Amino acid sequence: MMENLGLGIMLETPCVLVNVQRGGPSTGLPTLTGQGDMMQARWGSHGDYAVIALAPSSPQELFDLTIHAFNLSERYRTPVLVMTDAEVGHMTEKVVIPPPQEIEIVERRKPTVGPEEYLPYHVEAGEWVSPMAVAGEGYHLHVTGLTHDERGYPATNDDSAQWPLVQRLISKIEENREDIIILEEEGDCPLEEVEVVVVSYGIAARTSLWPIQMARKEGIKVGLLRLVTVWPFPDDRIRALAGRVKSFVVPEINMGQIVREVERCAAGGAEVFRVSHPGGGIHDPQEVLRVLRQAAGRDAEPGQLRAQGVPSQTLEAS
Repeated sequence: MMENLGLGIMLETPCVLVNVQRGGPSTGLPTLTGQGDMMQARWGSHGDYAVIALAPSSPQELFDLTIHAFNLSERYRTPVLVMTDAEVGHMTEKVVIPPPQEIEIVERRKPTVGPEEYLPYHVEAGEWVSPMAVAGEGYHLHVTGLTHDERGYPATNDDSAQWPLVQRLISKIEENREDIIILEEEGDCPLEEVEVVVVSYGIAARTSLWPIQMARKEGIKVGLLRLVTVWPFPDDRIRALAGRVKSFVVPEINMGQIVREVERCAAGGAEVFRVSHPGGGIHDPQEVLRVLRQAAGRDAEPGQLRAQGVPSQTLEAS
């Protein structure tokens, strides 16, 4: 599958891949929840590229974000991943499906030139995405997973095409981060004013809500930064908060994936705690609450620390 993801990126093929994650590795826990494919989504294929991945936290959001994923795939001519988890995938909740005429649909950009002038990978100055011809309308295409020029012809013996092609594949995502990235921020005050920011996604973000409420009742200022878009990662937002808050807490149903991105962006400006879970079930809310207390400087005696609540850098050292 991951080689085909790379092929889709190279061919600039609009499509959506839905990954309902469960516990692994290998066949692992086929019907039980996990979030262990988040780094695979970003780095699973080989070579340099950028990717878009969304993480719904409810059946309603799974419906809405799947439509949004198709729109993003058309807008940027790229595969888009919907990284849900088995808990959300198996969940029974109300889903409101609007009338078709109320659903936003991004139409694919078609060529404005005739078949004899059409270059399938040509982009105009100031743009990152080329129009895409529709099969059956007389346009001739040559597509290949090899490095290619704007005609689609392979350039395997000449690396002069590699730089402009790969740069464009990355830049069409990176240069449009403000359009792509969706975050949900929740708190009694702006996140810049809290002590601890919980960074989470999918079902792990939902199971963090009760611990956040309990921590607030104990006087701890806690906010939630929910990653609706996980890739591209919101580097700028994490960096901005790292200079203002005491710590980040990252609950996720894996042994530490997105927490490493938070650490990278925080760059020592705030302490980062992970709440890891190898999959099979959701987090124990009491465990998340315990780590929130530690991250705020409460209840952090060394004798009480367990692996899930130790700062990530300490875990690395051990």
